[in-house]
This record gives sequence, C-alpha cells and structure tokens, in this order.
Amino acid sequence: MHIHGYAWLGEKQMFDKESVRRPPGEPPSASSPVDVLDRYRQAVAEFPTTAVPPIQTAHWLMKPASMVRGTWEEPKEAGEWLGLQLAELAPRFADRSEREAARLATVGRAAVERLTWGGDISLGHYLTGAVFHSLALVTCSPNRTAPGLPCPLG
Repeated sequence: MHIHGYAWLGEKQMFDKESVRRPPGEPPSASSPVDVLDRYRQAVAEFPTTAVPPIQTAHWLMKPASMVRGTWEEPKEAGEWLGLQLAELAPRFADRSEREAARLATVGRAAVERLTWGGDISLGHYLTGAVFHSLALVTCSPNRTAPGLPCPLG
C-alpha cells in the first residue's frame, strides 16, 4: 500500500457543482429526463479532467496522475505533508478556531492513525472570501473502499 496526496483551492461555487464531483456512472436511457441526460454528459466531459474534489474520496484515484501532489509509502510522511499544507493556509481559514496550532497537530496525528489502517483522509476548509480548500490522502493498491480502482500512477 502507498498513499497519494491531493489538494484543490478554488471558488466555493465550483466546489458546490455536484455534477463535476461525481463520476458518470451508467449511461441513462434515451427516454431519461433531459436533466439526467445533461448531468451525464457533463460528468463524462468534466469529471475526469477537473481537479475539483470528488464527492467520494477514493474517486481521486480515477483522476489523472498529474493531479497527484505527492506519494508516500509511510503514513507518517503523508501526515507530515498534510500538516504542512494545513499550516500554510491556516491563517486564511474563515473559522478562526480551526487555525489553532494544537487543533492542526491533532488533525495531523489522527490522519496518520487512520492511514495506518488503510483509511482515507478528506479535509475541507472555507477560506476568507468565497474560496474553498480541500486536501485528501488516499490509500492506493488497494484502496479499502474501492479496491477495484487502479493506481493512477500505473
């Protein structure tokens, strides 16, 4: 098992577009409602290429390898990356209580513990303004929740 890291920073409005955050799934029938057909077409076109975080954390593995921000063999190393990412943007967190160093350290320790048993991590924070920041650590080869998904790095 190894761990991939993902990060996204963007407009909350884009994050709220659920259609780009879900994989296409099964194609609808020709008699499906127009909105279902439109959602499917949008998912086919946008899900594989957009860096907007997927709704299910394991679905990051369906994205191109270019979206991987780091890969680690050890949970501790992945947790350190997570801690650095959080510390870098913490001054911009909209919720001041989430900026506290003790809280960030607790989040980092909990992430390492979860990764140790093969769990995934997905964190999101609203930043000042209408911006959202997402971080994910996804176990790979295999992933516990989606063992059939291949590693994006081959």
